[in-house]
Amino acid sequence: MMKDAIYGGVNAAVVTAMNDDLSIDLDRMAAHSRWLLANGCNGLGVLGTTGEAASLGVQERMTVLDGLVARGIPAARMMPGTGTAALTDTVLLTRHAEAAGCPGALLLPPFYYKNPSEDGLFAYFSEVIQRVGGNIKLYLYNFPQQSAIPFSVDLIGRLLKAYPGKVKGLKDSSGDYENGVSYVRAFARDGFEVYAGDDTLLKPLLEKGSAGCITAASNVNCATGQIVYSNWNNETGAAAHEILAATRKAVISVPLISGLKALVARNTGNPAWENIRPPHLKLTGAQKASLFTVFDASGVVLPKAA
Repeated sequence: MMKDAIYGGVNAAVVTAMNDDLSIDLDRMAAHSRWLLANGCNGLGVLGTTGEAASLGVQERMTVLDGLVARGIPAARMMPGTGTAALTDTVLLTRHAEAAGCPGALLLPPFYYKNPSEDGLFAYFSEVIQRVGGNIKLYLYNFPQQSAIPFSVDLIGRLLKAYPGKVKGLKDSSGDYENGVSYVRAFARDGFEVYAGDDTLLKPLLEKGSAGCITAASNVNCATGQIVYSNWNNETGAAAHEILAATRKAVISVPLISGLKALVARNTGNPAWENIRPPHLKLTGAQKASLFTVFDASGVVLPKAA
């Protein structure tokens, strides 16, 4: 396990609370963020895939970050997603994250144009890094199932050499153990923070020197995730990892974001948590019943929301 990582530990890819008209409910989102930090999360990955960031406008994304900070969520514990398909929007959002007090930001690759060359990706991130300036650290977001653009070890190596100290780590949502290990083996010794995006890989990658995880399921399994993180090299952690893996299997048995919102709605007793922007849809009654049955069978202990 890597020590002294900026976001070391368990980070939730936070779901975004929405009102019935699909506007953002900042009070409810802040309350959930406080609950996460009180129940096992070391940090919060806000405005990522799970947070429906691609369904939010640039101004909305800035408003969410400012709104959470204004409601007492420590900026130092947040890693906002700032990567967009537009270079200038990415720069704007990343600068805004630093101004808000966040030590790092998570950047998707420019995902609309498919099959970009490695030189093209290097040029894109070079422009972002030079235009952002400042002291904020950049974390790459490897999620090829969604972006269709993987980050190669060679590309990361080029960026680290060209911009030492600026690109600090990576979230790997490929779900591929060997892929995650390749990043750890290549760069962790130099302080490059690798975060698992899949709960089932938290313990295996910690054993190789990763920094922790940033996962969607941490919205509901963070207490168990923290047991795994804190006991990554003993039997307590191994037992908790089995439960953690079962919760991951449960939440991906239905559409992920909708399912997580349904679980949070149940735990808080507030059905408004199920509100979600199209093209995502709320779970059907049958889907919820199935999810709850499988999730409850995982053995996870879900602390009640206030």
